Amino acid sequence: MVSHHQGDNFYDGLPRETSFDHLTDLGRYTPLPDDWQIGVADIVNSTGEVAAGRYKTVNMVGAAVISAVMNALDGQPFPFVFGGDGAGFAIGPDEAAAAQQALAAVAVWARAEFDIGMRVALVPVADARTAGHDVQVARFQASPGADYAMFAGGGLLWAETEMKRQRYVVAPAAAGTIPDLTGLSCRWAHMKARNGKILSLVVAAMPEADAADVAEVYKQVIDVAEQLDRGGHPAPQVGMVSRWPPAGATLEAHAARGFGLLGAARRKALFEALVAWVLIRTGLKIGGFDARRYARVVADNADFRKLDDGLKMTLDCDAKTQTRLQAVLTAAADRGIVRFGMATQDEAMMTCIVPSILTDDHLHFIDGAAGGYTQAAAQMKTR
Repeated sequence: MVSHHQGDNFYDGLPRETSFDHLTDLGRYTPLPDDWQIGVADIVNSTGEVAAGRYKTVNMVGAAVISAVMNALDGQPFPFVFGGDGAGFAIGPDEAAAAQQALAAVAVWARAEFDIGMRVALVPVADARTAGHDVQVARFQASPGADYAMFAGGGLLWAETEMKRQRYVVAPAAAGTIPDLTGLSCRWAHMKARNGKILSLVVAAMPEADAADVAEVYKQVIDVAEQLDRGGHPAPQVGMVSRWPPAGATLEAHAARGFGLLGAARRKALFEALVAWVLIRTGLKIGGFDARRYARVVADNADFRKLDDGLKMTLDCDAKTQTRLQAVLTAAADRGIVRFGMATQDEAMMTCIVPSILTDDHLHFIDGAAGGYTQAAAQMKTR
């Protein structure tokens, strides 16, 4: 069991922000305690994996990091962010050992199941501060049931850079180690763009830029996106669409099988997805489970925009709005405030963490269905 001292209640005690545009205000962020650690993970050569068409696998492995840590901490809340081809999070001193084991297990599992290489690292918050970067966090209440962490201060980005320099690296676990990925799934059909294109947008501050100038650019981008229907949310308001058989059943089986057989895990995933598909189609309810309501809550709970030492958005976007966003960002880039990347595709996709279908705290990570965040970031590097 986790012992509880002041640090454990830190994240629980943070206020929940309900307006996303308020989160560009750095006054709404709280510095993490000095004895906390930052966890970072990313897929080696994700650009190549995406180019090879493994978008869904890349997202699943990225989300697996969050799922494994959540299960290792028995559902205790902690700040995390999904990045498409990886994830970032922070944990208190009492959780560090459990988080380290979870990271080590995911790295070995990703290689064994999918032949995907992963970098994973745990970096002391104190070291980020010594290097001149703070780690501040806020909580965004996406819906009554779900909230997501937002990061500011530059420390998360610094931790990622250090990891890529082979520092603070967590060694993979012993061969055959399986992370607990209970609840990780990807059954929903891709979400087709209704307004034109699904736009994946990644914006990051230039190192020498003034924080207030950067915040102002983020605010301008968010204001433009707010003109879109529901702020550009790619998930349909009427609820998610379930197709049979679900595209992600085999991936989900890789996450769920533990030491069991892949075929059995896939059959279970297919059966559960079939039941959900029938319930959504018919409107029937089973044992208090209302599938149609669930499909609507999924959309409400999704993380289609985030601030993680940068701004990431997956928007259902028309051409005019895309041109406006491009203009705002190009002007800011010309002034040396930010750099950015954009990628468009016809659909968005979703990877989910569902502790229980009977509660509303399930989480849904959105990315462009052609590996949007990875493609946008690659474009940003070469710009």
